[in-house]
Amino acid sequence: MIKHSILSLVVLLLSLSSAFSQEVIPLYNGPAPGSENWKYPEVTDTIKEAGGMVFVRNITHPTLTVFQPETLKNRTAVIVCPGGAFRGLAIEKEGYDVARWLNSRGITAFVLKYRVVNAPAGFDPMLGQDIRNSNFARIDSINAPFVPLAVADGREAVRLARKNASRFGIDPNRIGMLGFSAGGTLIGSVAQTYDAESRPDFAALIYAYCGAILGDSVPEDAPPLFLALAGNDPIAFGNPALYEKWRDAGRPAELHIYPEGGHGFALQQQGLPVDLWTDRYLQWLQTQGLLLPPEEAKRTDLKGHWRWRRYWEEMIRTDFGGLNRFSEANQKLMPPEKNEKRIVFFGNSITEGWIGARPEFFEGKPYVNRGIGGQTTPQMLIRFRQDVVALKPAAVVILAGTNDIAGNTGPTTLEAIFNNIVSMAEIARANDIRVVISSVLPVADYPWAPGLEPAEKIIRLNAMLKKYAASNDCIYLDYHSAMKDERNGLPAALASDGVHPTVEGYKMMEGMVEQAINEAINVK
Repeated sequence: MIKHSILSLVVLLLSLSSAFSQEVIPLYNGPAPGSENWKYPEVTDTIKEAGGMVFVRNITHPTLTVFQPETLKNRTAVIVCPGGAFRGLAIEKEGYDVARWLNSRGITAFVLKYRVVNAPAGFDPMLGQDIRNSNFARIDSINAPFVPLAVADGREAVRLARKNASRFGIDPNRIGMLGFSAGGTLIGSVAQTYDAESRPDFAALIYAYCGAILGDSVPEDAPPLFLALAGNDPIAFGNPALYEKWRDAGRPAELHIYPEGGHGFALQQQGLPVDLWTDRYLQWLQTQGLLLPPEEAKRTDLKGHWRWRRYWEEMIRTDFGGLNRFSEANQKLMPPEKNEKRIVFFGNSITEGWIGARPEFFEGKPYVNRGIGGQTTPQMLIRFRQDVVALKPAAVVILAGTNDIAGNTGPTTLEAIFNNIVSMAEIARANDIRVVISSVLPVADYPWAPGLEPAEKIIRLNAMLKKYAASNDCIYLDYHSAMKDERNGLPAALASDGVHPTVEGYKMMEGMVEQAINEAINVK
């Protein structure tokens, strides 16, 4: 028992040491301008009424705490501004936890500890009463002398991060801000009062209180704005007006209002649609190329990519299965000759891109490519008879499932994906077509839908497919084991974007698929 207790204590101390090992940078050399005479000590409370929330108050020396990801893959940085009604900061819930989440997406995070009101311990009962009574005029009057100081800290944080960009391995043109509640007030103010050195490159306000935002107008080069809140939040009522203000000024803005969720949800999972605000935020970053390295974002036409997404959504609405895509080509394709062993390659963009990247692999062979980029297994199942069975092949190579996991046509389950692939296999077998079921290629993260953590899901789906193939007279083609890296993703040499094979990736696949085809069509 004693040994166990000592071990537990050691583990606890190590975890605490790790939690506080980040570098802390003072915003100013010496006392912060405007509060030189503040002498009271900073205090950290644990607020029982708020579920044990860690709350820092009486901040006199503003700082940035640096959280760096394991790999600086995108060189993007976000300054995180916790809330707390300017009476203190919810430093863990809306600061450090958010920074760690950003790190998991390859983003460097700086948690800003900014100046606030000299507040009593715990929650101010009058503050709670004023919020319940919507007495924001009184709250604003108390906070008024302190908000400009907090906003000055926000501007200085951007300057400091930009000045030290090379030191932290970030791009000086990829420094944004993400704030909660009063932290959103701060960011909304910075986004209207910055100078050249303190302009954030992008800004996100989550359930921000907009009543105390400083600045009269939206600058001509105001940063792109992201806003998210719950419709039943009694504090964040000004967000739609701020969104309209940005749009009226011709600046990019995105607003998400969820029916429920209240105030202060941060990363908390409530089993409500508001839980998905983080996904929308990451997609918003993705549209700006901020989840790719700068050189990759420049090389990839992301605006064109999102135009393609709109085209894709329209195609789903008008021709969900993609039946029109190969309709004419199928009619022109002659029936197989007597001894021809036609092979249909059936899949998504990985299959479609194969013939473009390696046309010589298909030339002079009875190979028919029927891949449609972006498709999921329900879409493929709709066109399976038209694009496979009607072509009378000897065998079909099915490569599908990754877009389902990416959510291209909405949420799904591994069982649903598996069942769709099994249905294709059973239709083929009923028509005397031999079946090669390909494993889903390894993926560590989807560039167009980041944060879904697909690697383990793909492994589980592949295990289901392998077991089915072994019991149902199908060939299982295991690309995954041969191509995966230590992350269970695709290495850059085989897929520059982590999903779609390079020429070298396709070359590796070709030897494996031809072996699987020979095994399938030569079975007696």
